[in-house]
Amino acid sequence: MNIAHHPDDATLASYAASCVELNFSQVLDMHIQHCCHCQQRINQAEQLGAALLNQMPEATIDPAVKANLFKLLDQPLDEKKSRAITKPDQQFERLPKYITNWEHTDPDQLPWKRMGPGVRYIPLASTRGKQFLLRIAPGTCLPAHGHQGNELTLVLSGSYSDEIGRFTPGCVADLDDRIDHQPIADRSEDCICLVASDAPLKFHGWAPRLFQSFFQI
Repeated sequence: MNIAHHPDDATLASYAASCVELNFSQVLDMHIQHCCHCQQRINQAEQLGAALLNQMPEATIDPAVKANLFKLLDQPLDEKKSRAITKPDQQFERLPKYITNWEHTDPDQLPWKRMGPGVRYIPLASTRGKQFLLRIAPGTCLPAHGHQGNELTLVLSGSYSDEIGRFTPGCVADLDDRIDHQPIADRSEDCICLVASDAPLKFHGWAPRLFQSFFQI
């Protein structure tokens, strides 16, 4: 897999420190498992973080506070709290099976919802922010838009091009509120992407803005 576009270093550093929301982390999980470049960058970020921690002076902890902390750690978690905790290696598994096993998935069997001419989507459950599958028909151009927050888009199949470049399977578009673009799917096949965001898109045309509230993106 020839991956030309990666998450930026700040995103990878946050991922290494477990400081990204679950909807973003799941997108990154799928990219990183196929990307040696990002695996190396994360390893470097973890080594840098460890080196910085080793240089910090030791903190003085009140013995009573320390004893109380260990007492709390020894207490069993109730069932409700246990369900709320997700280990990093479980995040990937919380995505629908048809996404985690994408190479064996028939996209035509999925419950797509029509968004507009040549564009369909599937909203996905997420604890915070938005997460959805986006399917763009060959040659279809999305409305020009910007972003009010952060967005990660992972190409699962097909490809698209925009002002940034051409994105093929495995590539990630790491976007923020500085980016304005208008993606267009290549003409060879449908482009299907996994998208995570923490704020609505900022469409420039009145028609997309009118329908935006219906699709919650």
